[in-house]
Amino acid sequence: MLPKGSANLFAALGDEARLRIVSRLCDCGPMSITGLTEGSKITRQAITRHLRVMEGSGLVRNARQGRESVWELDRLRVEEAGRYLNMISKHWDDALLRLRRLVED
Repeated sequence: MLPKGSANLFAALGDEARLRIVSRLCDCGPMSITGLTEGSKITRQAITRHLRVMEGSGLVRNARQGRESVWELDRLRVEEAGRYLNMISKHWDDALLRLRRLVED
């Protein structure tokens, strides 16, 4: 069964720039927009737009630290995506096994 809100989650993950943001947040932990922009060819405005999409899917959240907003991944939401992908993988493995048995018989 598809977890509620999964379509929004996978839509948010369906963009290369957002996947890079997820990767940076995984590697570095919570970061400001300034930190996420450093070393990137993406503007602050574009990073902000991507973060808002990801926030709408529940993938990230922000908190104020002084004058900046710091963004972090919602680990439970990432784990949920992983569980769903594992479930899909198992269904495919089962289907391929059935097909293999059918072909070999």
